[in-house]
Amino acid sequence: MSEITNTPNAPYYAVIFSSLRTDGDNGYTEMAQRMAELAAQQPGYLGMESAREGLGITVSYWESLDAIRNWKHNAEHREAQRLGHQQWYSSFRVRIAKVERDYGI
Repeated sequence: MSEITNTPNAPYYAVIFSSLRTDGDNGYTEMAQRMAELAAQQPGYLGMESAREGLGITVSYWESLDAIRNWKHNAEHREAQRLGHQQWYSSFRVRIAKVERDYGI
């Protein structure tokens, strides 16, 4: 993802996923691409931004907490979560925040 997401007027929600990877790809790149494609198909999805330079940070934007909950429980996403816990991440943190203000150029 190389662009800043064009989000609607606030309020909306952000899921902030910070992670440290384990060594090796082990299928991670393919699954990350699939998750980005699948998330974009979910009701309530607004966009995503991601960066990695050692520490990885991915922020996905959602219309509601229900949309986030439904994404968390998506079957393919659950499998990616399981693999992440078992082999792709040495450490991670998920934060969910309500965006109250949004501005920029």
